[in-house]
Amino acid sequence: MTATLEPRATLPPSRHEFAAVVHRLEAGGAMLPDTPENLMQIVGIWYAYAVPMDFYWRDLLYIGEQVFLHPLPFFKYFISQEYLERHNHYAGDDADWRIWRGEATAHPALLKFMRQGETRPLPRLLHHLWHDRINMEFAEACMRAMLWHRGMGGQFDPYLDSEEYKHNADRAIRAYFQGNPLMLGLYRLFPDLFLEQCRQASYYANLGLFWEVMAPVFFEIHDRYLEGTIATVKDAVNFLVNGIFAIAGRPIYHHVYIRGECYEVIPKSRGFMWLYEAALPYVEAVFYRTSPFRGTKSYNAQAQMVPDQQKDFHYGVLYADKFPVGTAGIPPTLLAQDMLHFLPDYLVDYYRQHCRGEDDMLNQLAVSFQRSMYCVTSAVFQALRAALLYPLDDPNPRHLMANRRFFEAQLDRFCRREYGMRDAARLRDIQSPDYR
Repeated sequence: MTATLEPRATLPPSRHEFAAVVHRLEAGGAMLPDTPENLMQIVGIWYAYAVPMDFYWRDLLYIGEQVFLHPLPFFKYFISQEYLERHNHYAGDDADWRIWRGEATAHPALLKFMRQGETRPLPRLLHHLWHDRINMEFAEACMRAMLWHRGMGGQFDPYLDSEEYKHNADRAIRAYFQGNPLMLGLYRLFPDLFLEQCRQASYYANLGLFWEVMAPVFFEIHDRYLEGTIATVKDAVNFLVNGIFAIAGRPIYHHVYIRGECYEVIPKSRGFMWLYEAALPYVEAVFYRTSPFRGTKSYNAQAQMVPDQQKDFHYGVLYADKFPVGTAGIPPTLLAQDMLHFLPDYLVDYYRQHCRGEDDMLNQLAVSFQRSMYCVTSAVFQALRAALLYPLDDPNPRHLMANRRFFEAQLDRFCRREYGMRDAARLRDIQSPDYR
């Protein structure tokens, strides 16, 4: 007896404003068109992002675990050798689950840059003062966006208001300032101030643990691209989706180390997981929301140029106009400056062909970064669809329609006209190769 396969269900064309993007997502693709040029840009920029990210996650954990509540943390960006040699849990021979086939310690390109910067070998303090360094201010801006946009799902954030957390934080705070009557006296007078600083340290740890996963993911995608095993944008998105599921249960916690003793401010035993407590809140707070960059534009609140509800803030990377924010101290520019040091040669050659001179390269790589973040967001869409809805090849038309409604609802966020969101969204722009 010959088995018969059910024919794959088909749906009528979508009527959504971004119908072509809907159909691409339904085929397992991304919001970004699947072209060799787009693939080259996103893979190259992911590598350029992953190298400074390898410093970001290490320093974020160093600040959350060691610097903690230091009142004058002048040297919080001067990461200790211990944290540079700290093994990434997802790279190296002793990995919990090996994503990247490279080394578990700090990336060689990062260590080389830290030794000599973009100028010449100098004492570390001079490199720092000259701003010839990795811009941790960008990482802190992402962390503060997560802290400000609290309540983005999961149980990590509500736990920060629990009595258990306050008790754990109190133990750590008192131990940290043991023998310092001035700071202990201030703590008695202003306990909520110190507790809020402890919450911030917990978000340092949260983001550090999130990026510890993403750096090896991007390194591995780049290696596979060079080998030819990742040949399409869809391949890259699928790798991200598989990585999301493989690492979804990674513990999110916050331990503080004081005079050799570990204080579990957020214990691993709470069971907080990477996907729900770090990845999704990060995408929501940083990709979509953040806040207007100070000093770039004047906003008239009475004319409703700024949302009156925090939940309506949409100033994240998916909406950011890369050109007027190319100013010193602005988070996207700080990141672009970091990525500029580590661009693969093929991406440098590409920018030289399309840039308006070398000074325009920061803008161009920022646009590539925006394309790449739409791909990461697409992977999040596909992961959520797989977890909550139905397979893309489900034979039931009602199931496929549920998938379509999900994708269309996600894309609706780029169509809202309030506060200029529709005009600010870059989803339209990235559909064209001429967006440079």
